[in-house]
Amino acid sequence: MDKSTRKSNKATSAAFTNSTSAANSANEDISQQEDPGSATITVTAVEVPELTEEEISDRLHLERKVERAFFEAGKALTELRDRRLYRSTHGTFEEYCRDRFGYSRRQPYLLMEAAVIFDNLLENCDRNDHILPTNEWQIRPLSKLDPDIQPEAWEQAVESAKGKVPSHRIVKDVVQRIMERTKVANTYQIGEVCQILAKDNPELRCKGGCWGIVNYVGEFSCTVRTWDSEYTVGLQHLKSFNYLPNECEQMQVICDRIGRVYSSALEETVKSLLQSLGKLNRPYLTAVEEKLLTLVESEYGRIT
Repeated sequence: MDKSTRKSNKATSAAFTNSTSAANSANEDISQQEDPGSATITVTAVEVPELTEEEISDRLHLERKVERAFFEAGKALTELRDRRLYRSTHGTFEEYCRDRFGYSRRQPYLLMEAAVIFDNLLENCDRNDHILPTNEWQIRPLSKLDPDIQPEAWEQAVESAKGKVPSHRIVKDVVQRIMERTKVANTYQIGEVCQILAKDNPELRCKGGCWGIVNYVGEFSCTVRTWDSEYTVGLQHLKSFNYLPNECEQMQVICDRIGRVYSSALEETVKSLLQSLGKLNRPYLTAVEEKLLTLVESEYGRIT
């Protein structure tokens, strides 16, 4: 065997010996380690610097901006509506809000109503608490209470939320308790739009799902007017749509229009159309529904 071959064999043997020694050493190290499940992991703490006085002031200022965003929107919408600043481009305030802001019909009115409630809370709640609503949905239940009771209800809701901004559910629960405490058996109002629930009352079966407008409020019942008649309905068979005042007025107009053309002598197709309008679950007619109702009014000569 020549020298080069012997050198090669020696190198291979040395490499194998070193590799084996390293593996044995690693196995010994692993066997000497603790159970991985009980190993201690060291985490280096990162110090978070305290806010400066200027940063604290900036934070409070920005928080107030977030809180008042929906309030400012409601105030601005109120001015746009009252001054009719939309009149150069749109015929109605609702159309303007839809095209300019992408709002549904109800959204601007909900924001305007919320702005009034927010203003009331800002003026009458304990200023030391600094807990104010951050969106319209949180305070919507307060609209069922008189303005002088709203601050009390909000403070109770804040307390129930342990000093944080209360959710819609918490505010709704507080409002319900206040209404029960004041023993208001019937909270419906004249002009309010309600849905008739037939439930287990066979006399209302033909009107189940229809909407009606309250025109008399009794102790435990209401008289509601539908497009074709009036019904005295117990409170358990009514469900308010919670429409805003202007929406209730729109439904009153629709009710009057349907009532003027509806009669038992109508063709079945026309009767079916009018009856379907009598079960709307929204406070307006679509463009197609408006055209169809106008056509019926024109056909039967009842347009006033």
